[in-house]
Amino acid sequence: MVSILIVMAAVTGLGWYWLERRQRKTGAPPAGRAPDVTLAHEREFELYHNALSLCSKKVRVCLAELGIDYRAHAIDLIETGCYENLSRRFLRVNPGATVPVLVHDGHPVYESHEQIVYLGEHAESEVRLIPADPDARARMQQWIDNSSLVGDDPLAHVAESAGSCVPALTFPLFATMMVEIPFTRLVEGFLFHPYKIRPLLFAMMKVRGIEGFPKDARISGLMRRACKHLHVHLDALEAQLAETGGPWILGTDYSLADVSWLVILERLNEAEWISGFLQGRPRCSAYWQSLIERDSYRKAIVEHNHPTVERGRERLRAAKQKSPELAQLLSAV
Repeated sequence: MVSILIVMAAVTGLGWYWLERRQRKTGAPPAGRAPDVTLAHEREFELYHNALSLCSKKVRVCLAELGIDYRAHAIDLIETGCYENLSRRFLRVNPGATVPVLVHDGHPVYESHEQIVYLGEHAESEVRLIPADPDARARMQQWIDNSSLVGDDPLAHVAESAGSCVPALTFPLFATMMVEIPFTRLVEGFLFHPYKIRPLLFAMMKVRGIEGFPKDARISGLMRRACKHLHVHLDALEAQLAETGGPWILGTDYSLADVSWLVILERLNEAEWISGFLQGRPRCSAYWQSLIERDSYRKAIVEHNHPTVERGRERLRAAKQKSPELAQLLSAV
């Protein structure tokens, strides 16, 4: 009798998984606007986003700078509570299971890099975030590229962009946030996430805990490598600000390059790295101060603070105070 029940449970479970896999088809859509896809919408602009997501922050900042009123759809990632991005409902919005998704007149625009350029080109606003001069635009694009994630595995591309350094440097914050996430919610990622390495890393960080980072050669090695290359990228930013005279990357005109770099520096601030990376870089320090004084920082970043993130930051600060070895690892030196 027991064996029959076990078989029935196994068959039921496999049947459920088969049906769910059919309903949760994943696959990254092409970057840019999808004219052949129309989503239900109520406003001209809508945004599916997450409070912690670096790319979501970037698009929110762009929308705030342009003064665009939009409808927001908050989507949880596992870091902020659950895999809502793997739900049937959201996968109909983006089968790539990523945020943000910008929606304009019902048509989704995929990938934050494309979204901010799309907004800069199509938004009806007196604000101009894209220079008219082709050479200036090309320089802006170089700095956007340098702040973007590269490929499906950014950790392999830390030498290419500052954006690719950010995931490894967010590991400590992820670890302290994972304290609140039960293992049962991680299972959904193993079952349905298109990139299994992500739920695996989160599970490893939850098991290891922030206290185990200094003794984990893989995690500490990835962080040190990202740290080393981010110093190089920030040296280039310091030189660029010196060359143009600031206060912005292109000089006197605030552009999409600054939108992109704001969120890089904000993540360093959020994950408690900022002071170490700005030390000895006076122009970057002044640049950061100018960025956070803009109204867009308040609207797009401060007003979207997430309680799980804030509690994670508190645990991270406490762990660094308790462990000199951990504090040294996270010092950006």
